Amino acid sequence: MSNERILVVGPSWVGDMVMAQSLFKFLKDRQPACYIDVLAPAWSLPVIDRMPEVRRGVAVDIAHGEFGLATRRRLGLQLRSQQYDRAIVLPRSFKSALIPWFAGARVRTGFRGEMRFGLLNDIRVLEKFRLDQTVKRFVALGRGVDEKPAPLLHPSLSVSLDNQQAAMERLKLHSAKAVVALMPGAEYGPAKCWPLAHFAELANRLDAAGYAVWVLGSNNDMEAGNAISSSSPARNLCGQTGIVDAIDLLARCEHAVSNDSGLMHIAAAVGTTVHAIYGSSTPDYTPPLTDRCRVHYRRLECSPCFRRECPLEHLNCLNGIAPEAVFAGIQAE
Repeated sequence: MSNERILVVGPSWVGDMVMAQSLFKFLKDRQPACYIDVLAPAWSLPVIDRMPEVRRGVAVDIAHGEFGLATRRRLGLQLRSQQYDRAIVLPRSFKSALIPWFAGARVRTGFRGEMRFGLLNDIRVLEKFRLDQTVKRFVALGRGVDEKPAPLLHPSLSVSLDNQQAAMERLKLHSAKAVVALMPGAEYGPAKCWPLAHFAELANRLDAAGYAVWVLGSNNDMEAGNAISSSSPARNLCGQTGIVDAIDLLARCEHAVSNDSGLMHIAAAVGTTVHAIYGSSTPDYTPPLTDRCRVHYRRLECSPCFRRECPLEHLNCLNGIAPEAVFAGIQAE
């Protein structure tokens, strides 16, 4: 069906939402006339707005982890008028499959998860060894069961040069130098976070080499940004930019140095050269989806542990990634 109407239940993390664009690109590539609507947390709608493949984002006004049956039922019934031909449910929870069922989507596809029989009528078995990356799992749900994998299409968020200029004027970022963004945050936990002293040392090296350095992050990263800027010439912008501003400002940067975080995936999706630092997670599972990247990962015997805090209390996976090594990678580009 060339004009298929598709409802996608999106993920709850920034990075996963960016990676989901590979699915939207795949669907549009094979059916240019299809309509894609995405159910998502309200905070992610500005990101979805930068994905030209998506017709609209639909806010799910439910707190993370909340069941919210009445809200899901109400929203699903409101969406019945859209007459979706298909729903693709990316999360594996029971509750994530409720809205497409209430909406009456004809085919409801998802991986086998928390007893979703009946809610889904196209249940797939998750072959973890074959689908060894998050993005591969997302795209696999858009294919037919027997359809062979196609090359992955990388995310590419739209950039507003007008908003970029407005944000730079508001923040007084009038630098003629090449800009490197530092992103010290990671919502998952400290076992993903490169030491702040390493970020500060890198900022000093970059300043001496003639770069301007911006520290980007949310309100939760303000303390980290202050720690970096207090011992280096880096400009701390944490908490001063919304997610749309971050998208456009990252597009202005030549390089971005980041933990495995949502901003890392945004930087990759706007064409910035990404220098990705991995600790408790692994680039084998959630790599930056771009050809313009350098990955710093030590592959220790204890890695990846996927823990929020280092269970061995030494954090060698991150402490051992030297600022000079990251600096050399930037200079080599």
